[in-house]
Amino acid sequence: MTSSRKDAEGTPKSKDENLPPALSSMWRLCKLGYQHEPGLILAAFLLSLLAAVPDALIAVWLKLLGEGVLQHRRPLIMVAAIGMALSGVATWFLRIISTRVQRRFRDKVTIALESHVARLQATVATIAHQERPDYLDRLSVLRDQIFVLDHMYMSLFSTCGWILRLGITVALLMSVHPALALLALFAVPTVLSSTWRPGVERAAYERAAPSERLSRHLFTTATTAPPGKEVRVTGIGPRLARDRRSSWESWYTLVADARWRSAVWHTLAWALFGGAFVGAVAFVADGLNSPPQDVLLVLAAGARLSSYIGATVGEIGFLRGIWMDGSRRLAWLEDYAASLVVGADIPVPERIESGITFDDVSFSYPGTTRLVLENVSFTLPPGIVVAIVGENGAGKSTLVKLLSKFYEPTSGRILVDGQELARMPADQWRQRLAGAYQDFFRFEFRAHQTVGLGDVPRLDDAPAVATAIGRAGADDVIEHLTSGLETQLGPNWPEGVEVSFGQWQKLALARGFMRDGPLVLVLDEPTAALDAETEHALFERYAAGARRDADDGRITVLVSHRFSTVRMADLIVVLDGARVVEVGTHEDLMAKGGQYSELYGIQAEAYR
Repeated sequence: MTSSRKDAEGTPKSKDENLPPALSSMWRLCKLGYQHEPGLILAAFLLSLLAAVPDALIAVWLKLLGEGVLQHRRPLIMVAAIGMALSGVATWFLRIISTRVQRRFRDKVTIALESHVARLQATVATIAHQERPDYLDRLSVLRDQIFVLDHMYMSLFSTCGWILRLGITVALLMSVHPALALLALFAVPTVLSSTWRPGVERAAYERAAPSERLSRHLFTTATTAPPGKEVRVTGIGPRLARDRRSSWESWYTLVADARWRSAVWHTLAWALFGGAFVGAVAFVADGLNSPPQDVLLVLAAGARLSSYIGATVGEIGFLRGIWMDGSRRLAWLEDYAASLVVGADIPVPERIESGITFDDVSFSYPGTTRLVLENVSFTLPPGIVVAIVGENGAGKSTLVKLLSKFYEPTSGRILVDGQELARMPADQWRQRLAGAYQDFFRFEFRAHQTVGLGDVPRLDDAPAVATAIGRAGADDVIEHLTSGLETQLGPNWPEGVEVSFGQWQKLALARGFMRDGPLVLVLDEPTAALDAETEHALFERYAAGARRDADDGRITVLVSHRFSTVRMADLIVVLDGARVVEVGTHEDLMAKGGQYSELYGIQAEAYR
């Protein structure tokens, strides 16, 4: 296993540890926006800068107007009046144009960003990010932020515009006296508090994310249909409401405390700037004995400086709290996805020649230390049907997840024809993998699409779909659908129909049979909702077909708790306590009189 993978799925660190630097993450997000809409992003940026100039010059026109009034110079009054009018009109016009361009850019870049995040999460080589608590918290925050990431570009453009206004205003103040530039220094605490405050609040949000997720889960449990029957039968509704309130208050307590503490420091920073502004006006009016027009300039420029600083620190706070934070999480997700393909430099074989070997494999789920598999070693020869058996929690499904590259082993190796599976690209390996899993998903599409997803290039290939349905014994499901393969599944859709859990499972099994000639076929408790007789007949038919095609080297891995089905396998692997305790044929294991024989006898007795 490569070191990058170990880092990616190893022991969890603190919430923000190993997140990419903020500025580089923002730069990557800017490049992403430029990549999708180069013309619009440049136009929006330049218009934001242009709109800042006439607005910042208002103080100049006020000074000229005061000077003209005091000196009774009508031409100067006219120039000042025309300048103020032009500044007002230009500011309004450029702001309208800028807003429209920004809105058009935002509309176009929104779908690009959401698609980018969805693609990243859906194509990560493993599923650790969907099961590891600290990653779930991080992704939960990112999902909340992704819907406003498009506004970040607007905030960046606005920030640049406000900074330009600040620069012009400080230059105007310095034209009266260089010492007035110090007024900008007194604004530094407001900037620092604005950049620090969102980070403190965001850290509180993430610390409280488990409580927020629990609150959301309890609300969903109390208000949605799937758990509705059990909620009412058990009478747990009032408790769900109380627990939901309690978890929400746990979340809010942390967040509110962070908000109050940061607000106190922010208020003190603004009080310091306010005192400095009053002192600057007194310095010009009394200390320098400046003419009235200069005092007017300082009042106008200082007042606008205050509003500009407020707007700037507000935008910086928004950038710090959302964009910097969201862009870091997005960059982390990009880096995390990339880290799992580093070192994947060995092609997937066309057929399995010598078999698949688990070589001293151990595995613990990320964020835990308990070994689910410990020093597991065995070999699956090509062209066989192998059954994995054991009591609940023995590690059967975990073994299947490793074989499917949903996770990488914590230690040890999985070898395919002597080559490390870890060094084979996950997407290429899964193109040669087929199967059905016990925790299958209900794809609420038209029936032929729900099945055809098992081999996307043949999604609408009716003969291929029909063949897969026949392999899964799901013909009876299709026969009972109102429009056959064109039936919309799921009662929440127009003309959609609901089907039973067992029917959903048959469709999932058919989906697993869509691919022709996979290297490995995984069947992880795929018929748990079917009766034992139906399951036995189905797999007996499949096993017979697999043996006829044994020359293609395909390995079929079957996980089942029904020993009447398991006995037909060519090889049986028995797991107990995270270890492999027995390997052999049904006859060999029965003759040995070990754990398999004992479990088989217990189940056989139950059926008598």
